[in-house]
Amino acid sequence: MLTPREIVEALDKYIIGQGEAKRAVAVALRNRYRRMKLSPEMREEITPKNIILMGPTGVGKTEIARRLAKLADAPFVKVEATKFTEVGYVGRDVDSMIRDLVETSIRLCKRSREEGVRLAAESAAQLRLVELLMPEQKKHKPPQNPFQILLNAGNKDGEEQSTADTQHETQEHRSRREALMRELTQGLHDDDTVEVEVEQSTPQSDALFAIGVDINMNDLFGGILPKQKKLRRMSVKEARRILTQEEADKLIDMDDVIREAVEKAEQDGIIFIDEIDKIIGNGATSGPDVSREGVQRDILPIVEGSTVSTKYGPVKTDHILFIAAGAFHVSKINDMIPELRGRFPINVELKALTADDFKTILTQPEHSIIEQYCALLETDNIALKFTDDALANIGARRLHTVMEILLDDISFNAGGDHPLIEVVIDKKYVDEHLKDTSGMNDLQRFII
Repeated sequence: MLTPREIVEALDKYIIGQGEAKRAVAVALRNRYRRMKLSPEMREEITPKNIILMGPTGVGKTEIARRLAKLADAPFVKVEATKFTEVGYVGRDVDSMIRDLVETSIRLCKRSREEGVRLAAESAAQLRLVELLMPEQKKHKPPQNPFQILLNAGNKDGEEQSTADTQHETQEHRSRREALMRELTQGLHDDDTVEVEVEQSTPQSDALFAIGVDINMNDLFGGILPKQKKLRRMSVKEARRILTQEEADKLIDMDDVIREAVEKAEQDGIIFIDEIDKIIGNGATSGPDVSREGVQRDILPIVEGSTVSTKYGPVKTDHILFIAAGAFHVSKINDMIPELRGRFPINVELKALTADDFKTILTQPEHSIIEQYCALLETDNIALKFTDDALANIGARRLHTVMEILLDDISFNAGGDHPLIEVVIDKKYVDEHLKDTSGMNDLQRFII
C-alpha cells in the first residue's frame, strides 16, 4: 500500500496543482489501510472521514477522485446529486448509487479472476474453434444383419484390414487438427468465418429505469426461463474472443466473486457525489428548496451508515468513502442540513487554474493532451511540433475544445497516403487559427 506522500506523487503525474486536495484524499486512502491492521472490534468503530471538494468546474475535482480509486484498485462510482429525487417524486432513488457501486465491484473482481484463468480459457476456446472448423471423426460401424455376421465370421483378415484403415484415417485426421491448431495460434485463420451459438441478452426496461427501478429481466427470470440462443456468423477472431469469455465464465465461481465484490464495495468503495451544491437550498419553507432538502435527507442515511438491499444481498455503507464536490457559487457548505454537513468533516477548496497551469497541463502530465494529439496524427504521417510561444498562447485559452479548433484543418486533410510531413505549430499559427475564438466570453466552459 502506498504512503500518503507516494499517493500524492502518483496523482501529480496526471493532475497539476491542487496539493491540498491531493493531500486530503491521500490521507483518507492511507487511513483505510491503517484501519485494516487494527483489531476487528476497533476496526468496526472507525469510519471514513468524508470529504467535500469546493471549486469551479474543471479544476480537477472528479479527476482526483477517479485517479485515487484507480490507484487503490477500489470500486468507484460517480453520481450527479441532481439526478436523485426525494422519495415520492419521479426519479432515481438514492439507494441506486450503492447498487451501482456493487455492480462496479463485481466487474472489478470478475476481471481479476479472468486474468487468473485466462490461459486455460484461451486453450479451451482454441479447442472449440478447431472443433468448429474441423469436427472430430465419429466412430461408428456399419449395421450388419445376422447373415453378414455368419458369412464374415471366418474373415479375420478383412476385419484387421478395416481396423488398420480406420486407425490410419483417425491418425491422419488428428494430424490435420494439430496442424490447424498451430495455424490458429499463428492467426492464419482470423479472417475465416464460423458459426457460433451465442446467448441473447434481455435489455433492461427503459420504463422501469426511468422511475429508478434497476431490474434486469434476465436476473428476474434467469432461474425459470431458459436462456435464448442463436447462431451467428462471425470471423474466427471475434469468435475466439466470445468463446474465451464463455470458457472463462465456466471456470469462475460467480458466487465467490459476488461475496468478494460485496465485501470490497463495503470496505474499499468510493462514491463521488458531484454537484452537491445544486441540492442545497436557502432555507425556504416552500418551493424547490423543500425538494432539495428532501434529497439531502434521503442521502443522509446512506452517508451516515445504513444497510441497502440489492439483488446480491444486503450491503452496509458504514465504511464507504464519500467524496462530494461542487462549485458553491450560490449556496454555501453551511447551508446543508446540519446532519449531512457533519458527515463531511474534511472540506478542501481547490484553486482556479492560471494560464501557466494550463500550459503545464498541456505538456507535463503522463499522456498529456499535446502528446495525445501528436500520437494521433503521427498515424497519418503528420509529425506535429509545438513551439514554446505557441504553447503559451494555447495555455492562455482553454484545452480540448481549442485544440480541436486549432488542429481541425490538419486532422481533416491528413490521410496517411503521403510521406512523413513535419508541421510546426508556432505562435503565428495559433493566432491565425484561433482568432475567431478571441471573442468568446465564457472560456471557462472549455475546461475538461
